Amino acid sequence: MENRQRQRLERVREAMAALEIPAMLVCKKENKLYLSGFCSTSYYVVITQGEGFLLTDSRYIEAAQTNPAGLTPVLLKGENTLSRFLKDLSVSSLAVEEEEVSVAFYKALSEKLRGTALVSAQNIIEGCRMIKDQEEIALLRQAEAIGDQAYSHILGFIREGVREKELALELELYMRKRGAQGLSFETICASGPRSSLPHGTATDRRLQTGDFITFDFGCVYEGYCSDMTRTVALGEVSREMEQVYQIVLEAQKAGIEAVCGGKSCEEVDRAARDVIKYYGYEAAFGHGLGHGVGLEIHEAPTLNPASTGELRENMVVTVEPGIYLAGKFGVRIEDLVIVKKDGCEILSSSDKALTIINGG
Repeated sequence: MENRQRQRLERVREAMAALEIPAMLVCKKENKLYLSGFCSTSYYVVITQGEGFLLTDSRYIEAAQTNPAGLTPVLLKGENTLSRFLKDLSVSSLAVEEEEVSVAFYKALSEKLRGTALVSAQNIIEGCRMIKDQEEIALLRQAEAIGDQAYSHILGFIREGVREKELALELELYMRKRGAQGLSFETICASGPRSSLPHGTATDRRLQTGDFITFDFGCVYEGYCSDMTRTVALGEVSREMEQVYQIVLEAQKAGIEAVCGGKSCEEVDRAARDVIKYYGYEAAFGHGLGHGVGLEIHEAPTLNPASTGELRENMVVTVEPGIYLAGKFGVRIEDLVIVKKDGCEILSSSDKALTIINGG
């Protein structure tokens, strides 16, 4: 663990050196955890080319002594403020995650660090986080396994008259009982006409025979997120519903087959999108094919028509095409995959064939 944390610090230092950045203030929760391995609600990480510091208050200073990255603990108390510590570094410039801090924080820092230029952190750490190490992959694998178990569990609760909110709550309770710290995001459980809402969070609507029900959910395990989507049917479905489901499944398989190291993100998106376009539903697929997943549920890279990057080995991304017919129904199918040199490994194991539940 300690070696891995130190390796992460060195990768960030190399990226800083390439941009001639002598020091960085890390405020973003996920970036602090990635570098330090330290779980707390109140601390900063400061990195220079030769040293690393973990700055916190009296509540956490004892725990900070044993942080896995070996960062030097610094107690913030009295006159030993964050700005005083940064000023004493005497660096020409300091990288700040400007999208993470408030305007007031940034202005105050600028005033107190006169003579030190504040520069953009330029997503340096996020760029390092795109490539997962083996420890991260193991945690993502476990998080997704909990999601698979939860999906199998929830199928037994689907019946006519049950509320969407009840299903969403049952999913959360089940995942927490199996080790999840919480949810990756608010659970999407959208049934019947509401399934045409790509982000239709659960309501008091009761399931009816003939509904499609879309579940998009995930949990957080040891800081890492899972993400999966399945669409199931309650009772008989129309011919149109079955056809749309099969089109989305075909598109999802095409997207997965396109994933491999060196492939452009736009090309992977196009592989799935072209299937949906072929069948005349292009206008009904408005979002991107996928996104990176890790400490955050939405990370780089992105898979969409405007993407400019390319996939690299050990990135972890979703593949989630959908078709949404307003006022009628929608279908989305999503897996989490690890990018490999010559393909990908699917972390989700739940069946993707159309599941029809006869729950009266």
